[in-house]
Amino acid sequence: MAEDTLAPGREEGRQSSCRRRSIGPKGGPQVHIIRFMATTAEPDSDSQDLSVAPIVGPDDPRRFTDSGIEISELYDESDLPAELDLGEPGSFPYTRGVHREMYRKQTWTMRQYAGYASAKESNERYRYLISKGSTGLSMAFDLPTQLGLDSDNPRCLGEVGRTGVAIDTIDDMRTAFDGIPLEEVSTSMTINAPAACLLLLYELVGEEQGVPSEQLRGTTQNDVLKEYIARGNYIYPPEPTMRLTTDLFEYCHERVPRWNTISISGYHFREKGCSAVQEVAFTLSSGIAYVQAAIDKGLDVDDFAPRLAFFFNGHNNVFQEVAKFRAARRMWAHIMTERFGTKNPKATMLRFHTQTGGVTLTAQQPENNIVRVALQAFAAVCGGTQSLHTNGFDEALALPTERAAKIALRTQQILANESGAADTVDPFAGSYFVEALTDEIEARANRLIAKVDALGGSVNAIQFITGEIDESAWGYQERYRIKQDIVVGVNAFEEEDIEVPDLLRVDPESEREQVGRLKEFKANRDQGLVAGRLEELRETARGSENLLPSIRQALKDRASLGEVCGAMQDVFGAYAPTF
Repeated sequence: MAEDTLAPGREEGRQSSCRRRSIGPKGGPQVHIIRFMATTAEPDSDSQDLSVAPIVGPDDPRRFTDSGIEISELYDESDLPAELDLGEPGSFPYTRGVHREMYRKQTWTMRQYAGYASAKESNERYRYLISKGSTGLSMAFDLPTQLGLDSDNPRCLGEVGRTGVAIDTIDDMRTAFDGIPLEEVSTSMTINAPAACLLLLYELVGEEQGVPSEQLRGTTQNDVLKEYIARGNYIYPPEPTMRLTTDLFEYCHERVPRWNTISISGYHFREKGCSAVQEVAFTLSSGIAYVQAAIDKGLDVDDFAPRLAFFFNGHNNVFQEVAKFRAARRMWAHIMTERFGTKNPKATMLRFHTQTGGVTLTAQQPENNIVRVALQAFAAVCGGTQSLHTNGFDEALALPTERAAKIALRTQQILANESGAADTVDPFAGSYFVEALTDEIEARANRLIAKVDALGGSVNAIQFITGEIDESAWGYQERYRIKQDIVVGVNAFEEEDIEVPDLLRVDPESEREQVGRLKEFKANRDQGLVAGRLEELRETARGSENLLPSIRQALKDRASLGEVCGAMQDVFGAYAPTF
């Protein structure tokens, strides 16, 4: 690995076993980077429109966040916004938090992301995490599952169970939660294009356990817009995808009311290389698109919006991250009231999950990542997250070992019980520095949202958003290359000796066993019944009725995930990027 290259860790919803940050632009405008290639005494007059840091070299005395916000040497009361839009915690606009007492009343959910190989092995890891004090589960799925493909599909050779658990059938989901009472656990599923299928399999297993759907708690990520932009794990074109998304909103409102129907994700934009300002802007733009799509479907915003959730990345700059979370909450509250006219206070609350930054983890000197993860988690807690995943220190190299997973969980427990961060609400409120950053992030993010709006919203702005993120990703890499930004152990304080901890390795035999189980499953069912259910699903897809009841019936009658997704693809077609 080149010394100036970061090896990213596993993010929630990773698409393959090996990912690296882009080292050059794939397309899109280079406006801001090129404009500031030369070091100047003062930034251009339009520097307030920056959303990425300028390239100024390591000797320039100025300091910038990754969003291009220049940091002063000293902040005082003159830097505070003229009108501080703070309010009280638990009250509009929720700058200080969505709950009045925050962690004094209830600690955030410690939701560790896990899953690999087979459902049996993943079940063992889930039980292990619960035994060590994890208060929520988060399912990691392998690449075939994320793409709606069965493990026996020739395209999946070598990928089954590699980056998460393989879930092909109701039998797999039953095994994954064997001995885990679903009425007592909250489960997050990092699944997007096939999100409806995985939610319905979970509901069916709950039914087998005797758990009413009304008692199921959890989240499906269900955010495919960011797949078109940042990850590539899409199946269908945007229009039927948005239909599936809003059908899930409607289904859960009627049947699974405690379920968070979507986790609108900025995390993956940041993993691809965007800045903090871009993360806020593009995430909230996606949220706007989903809300509008649901309204266009005829759903009442006051009914479905309270179950929307968000998913953000945690990076190393503690102060910018705290400000980012505070700004996002305030912005969403105003968006929901001023743009969509919601009357339900719960519909204006931005509730979010945070995962520490996979892309910040380094393969070099991997134990340094323990410190990075702790800083990022501290920022998330001080910023008011509702749940948190902390990465394993070895995730730049492989899926986390049991030891790494335990250290990551213990990091959260130390934060909750020893750091003091949970003792008071919004501990950075009133800080000259943090309040100035909060206001600046909000202003710059709003200007970016306006650009997305001018293009017709996120669905029509995929190419623009991708180009902006690619520009930012190039900027990160260039700043590392010239040592404008320092990454300890990568471009400074390097060591010749390579540290490679014990790594988790997925046994290739587990793939063969999974394919064997799937073959047996398909051989021992009523083939005519399955074929009929799949044709009924195609007929529903051709119409306008909610798709989920037909999907549920097909899965219950032992159709596989790949067969269900394939039936819908027969009608909807497949998405193919045009840029």
